[in-house]
Amino acid sequence: MTSPRLGFIGIGLMGEPMTHRLLEAGFSVTVFNRSLDKTRRVEAAGARVAASIAELVDEVDVIMLCLANTAVVEEVVFGEEGVAAHARHGQTIVDFSSSDPAATRDFASRLQTECNIRWVDAPVSGGVAGAESGSLAIMCGGETGDIEALRPLLGSLASRVTHMGSVGSGQVTKVCNQMVVGCNVLVIAEMMALAEASGVDAARIPEALGGGFADSKPFQLLAPRMAAANFAAPPWHVRTLLKDLDMAVAQSQRSASAVPMSSLAVQLFRQHAGQGYAECDPATLIERYRLSSTKSSE
Repeated sequence: MTSPRLGFIGIGLMGEPMTHRLLEAGFSVTVFNRSLDKTRRVEAAGARVAASIAELVDEVDVIMLCLANTAVVEEVVFGEEGVAAHARHGQTIVDFSSSDPAATRDFASRLQTECNIRWVDAPVSGGVAGAESGSLAIMCGGETGDIEALRPLLGSLASRVTHMGSVGSGQVTKVCNQMVVGCNVLVIAEMMALAEASGVDAARIPEALGGGFADSKPFQLLAPRMAAANFAAPPWHVRTLLKDLDMAVAQSQRSASAVPMSSLAVQLFRQHAGQGYAECDPATLIERYRLSSTKSSE
């Protein structure tokens, strides 16, 4: 069977290592990114860099998106000179972005009507490390046949690919994932600050709790950074978790499902972002509690 020609739009923190994985698996990959400097390393690894979205769409069978948010996905697909303006019957869009579930269903319907193009939402979890190692968890929404056809390429990116249901189901699942992650980050920050304020060597907390019920990937990633106040080269950003938690609250309103913990998390993340931390590591949340504990002891 001939391998599909792949197009990848969005060569950022996640898109770059994912593109490298696809190239290493032997796929032909054409990439597009508005900032050309971000494509240099994947170009050196064998990717072809398209000068425009139109050029990319003309050359590929599967169009993959890994973009910042729902608005950017809509602009790239339906904007002037976007994907929809040049798509052809038989192509498939795979959206790795974390996008709003309701908007995703609308995008898929519009694209099917306008271009007869299939849409698979395939948000990922596992962070940059998972993208680099090919061990992401991918949660898919779409038609069974479309997802089965994509499994060979998704398998080069992920250790687990789960079909969650119709279009939009993958995005709902990612929202659920981010509810757990966002609330977890906040309690890790307050726990680490409590340990410090109580005279415990917080740098030993990850070792002490590792393998127990309190352990998690966010804990092992963030707790050492919090203890060391090492916030350089953030693996992801406060604004990203805030965006996903906002989507969780919006989805809860559509489904009449209460999310009190996530609603509080949204407000704490928004306050932190508003104080200049939007582009920073979520590990910086510990600074909120360090400041408050310092003030209370004065």
